Amino acid sequence: MEGAIVVLVVIVVLLVVLAIVGALLFGGLRTSLMFTVHTQEAVIVERFGRFKRVAHAGLNFKTPFIDSTTRPVSLRVQQLEVNIESKTKDNVFVTVPVAVQYRIREEQVVDAYYKLSNPEAQIRSYVFDTVRSALSSLELDQAFESKDDIARSVETTLSTRMEEFGFNIINTLVQDISPDQRVRDSMNSINAAQRDRVAAQSLAEADKIKRVTQAEAEAESKRLQGEGVAGQRKAIALGIAEQYEMLRKVGIENSAEQLLLMTQYFDTMQDVARNGRSNVLYLPSNPGAVGGMGEEIRTAMLQSQAAAEASQDADAADARNARRPSAGRARQEAEQQARAAQQQAQDQVPDGYPGDDAPPWAHPGSAHQG
Repeated sequence: MEGAIVVLVVIVVLLVVLAIVGALLFGGLRTSLMFTVHTQEAVIVERFGRFKRVAHAGLNFKTPFIDSTTRPVSLRVQQLEVNIESKTKDNVFVTVPVAVQYRIREEQVVDAYYKLSNPEAQIRSYVFDTVRSALSSLELDQAFESKDDIARSVETTLSTRMEEFGFNIINTLVQDISPDQRVRDSMNSINAAQRDRVAAQSLAEADKIKRVTQAEAEAESKRLQGEGVAGQRKAIALGIAEQYEMLRKVGIENSAEQLLLMTQYFDTMQDVARNGRSNVLYLPSNPGAVGGMGEEIRTAMLQSQAAAEASQDADAADARNARRPSAGRARQEAEQQARAAQQQAQDQVPDGYPGDDAPPWAHPGSAHQG
């Protein structure tokens, strides 16, 4: 009888133990006895509300009904985006989106959890304060140029302030500086006007270079043209001098100038006919007019020769009458003789073309026959 009672007691104890174990493993006691922590997370264990320890990744145990756990604290890199509206030094309101990347240090999880009630709000406050302080001393154009400097200033300030709370500021990014739409339109208009001005200056400079180059080329062309004309005139003068000497050698000495002038006249007429812009050249068409031209040429030669002879006679008379008081009268007589010789030379010209086929100036001795 006593053995049966002992067996019954043992069975009851076993059932109670099994019930307790089952309740711990499959009931609510399991969650109060053990818990798991994920990678890159940390859980704080508290005993009656007081910090006990930090549970890291893996399976962890706690005392049931005595210990409690907090929400998991993430150890991953997190990003907080803050949109800040502020005013620049030149009174332009801008919106600055700032992205702050941070993480909680594993060895300072307790500080990050207990010292700050709302870490994100604290970070926003520091970002607002730093960005507004930086923008208030910069004009709009300088703010665009100093975007990286503002980001570094925010990162430095946050790193210093949040380090004691267990937060590590990894990076701070100022994504953009966005003024009002009207301000952006005005800036675009200013930039467009500046670019138009630069383009106009470039075009003007190019036109100036082109005009200067053309002027230099034209000046060089005219210089070379002048040298060519000067060389041509020099060659013509030398040729005339040579012709004059040749005429003197053949006996046409006194009428050589008129002959050369007429030669140049005919050369000029030929050049006008060849190179002139007009297609029409008016010349005498009847034989009498052509003969008149030859008569004029011959008359001019005879007049020149007669005048030269009269001048020579007058010089001789002056020399003979140098001692006489009537030297002026001799000069007048010599001039009368010269006019008479000129008239005689004109009388020798026939009404038509000159007597033979050869021109009068081809006979050097004909002038002395009068």
